[in-house]
Amino acid sequence: MYRVMLVEKDRLMLSKLSAVIERTPGFTMAVRYQSKQDALGQGRMFDPNLILLDIDNENAIPLIESFHQSYPNADILGMAAEWRPESATHLIGAGARGCLIKPFTGVELQEAVREFVTEGSEKDCETLVFFSPKGKSGKTTLIANLAEALARRSHEQVGIIDADLQFGDMAVFFNLAPKSTIVEAARDVRFLSPVTLKRYYVPVSERVHVLCGTTKPNYIDKVSIPQLENIIRMSKSLFRYLLIDVPPGFNPTSIAAAENSSVTYLCAMINGAFEMDHMRRALAIFQDWDDADERAKVIFTRVSPCTEQKRRELENELGHPVAAIIPNEYLVVSQAADNGQMATELQPDNPLAKSVDRLAEQIIGSRAPQAARRSS
Repeated sequence: MYRVMLVEKDRLMLSKLSAVIERTPGFTMAVRYQSKQDALGQGRMFDPNLILLDIDNENAIPLIESFHQSYPNADILGMAAEWRPESATHLIGAGARGCLIKPFTGVELQEAVREFVTEGSEKDCETLVFFSPKGKSGKTTLIANLAEALARRSHEQVGIIDADLQFGDMAVFFNLAPKSTIVEAARDVRFLSPVTLKRYYVPVSERVHVLCGTTKPNYIDKVSIPQLENIIRMSKSLFRYLLIDVPPGFNPTSIAAAENSSVTYLCAMINGAFEMDHMRRALAIFQDWDDADERAKVIFTRVSPCTEQKRRELENELGHPVAAIIPNEYLVVSQAADNGQMATELQPDNPLAKSVDRLAEQIIGSRAPQAARRSS
């Protein structure tokens, strides 16, 4: 049972939120205040274990720090009229678990506590963007199978954003009929928080969720770059791994997603003499990043023979490390799609599945040094 201290300076909002808390199973109102000074000075006698703190029009960081110091055993959720992605990390650093958009419902309160308190506030999300210099790179197949492999091996939550705003087909790949897509999420993003954004994602398994792309090519104008960036930032609070499919070539959408990524994978299908030249030219643009060697990585698909020797040959030809090579297993992929499965599930021992699993292990393993630094 959560014993809630509610701190909200607006009297009508205080009354409205109090009623929501009292009606929500698992929550009881311990005490409520309009004044944050009164809450800091008098509230300890009520022993709250959850503090809902109004941060609108406040210097939120020192305010949260003060409540965190006064109530070290209580979880703190900020409350605001609008989610502010640029300050979310600072709020968490100050001691908050997350942020709720007010007014909220009882269901939203329960979801916020589950996402931010029960499962942990900071997901430390690894954001992976899949870019191709030109189309037909096999990246949609790779993303779908990699998401399942990451979820299976890490036991963490994995999200997919289909940001190919004209011709994304992630919904088709997963055989989904979404009620909402990235278009609706972009339309509503100003009024969303990470908790409410998750409703726009479609679950395809217990740990994999997809924010589907547009249903019509002409809807591209309905998702602005600031809206997309906000969606990405919110999604980082929901998932341990976030995979983003972007349209081919350098355009505002692919650039914005790449700038918000932990790693951008440049994907190309080995299908002739031009792919290597396209990859070199794309890599040259990404070299503008100071950390390009860590953030821009190469994947070749439909590689035959898919061997370590072949990977080294591709590296020598490209003059750049190749993070992974994926074999040509078109028949397995087609058979899996016809059965509503991923190739890694249908035939877990086939070369495609093994290559995707190796890439998943590589991605999961890259997090280990960060975890070690946090625990030391």
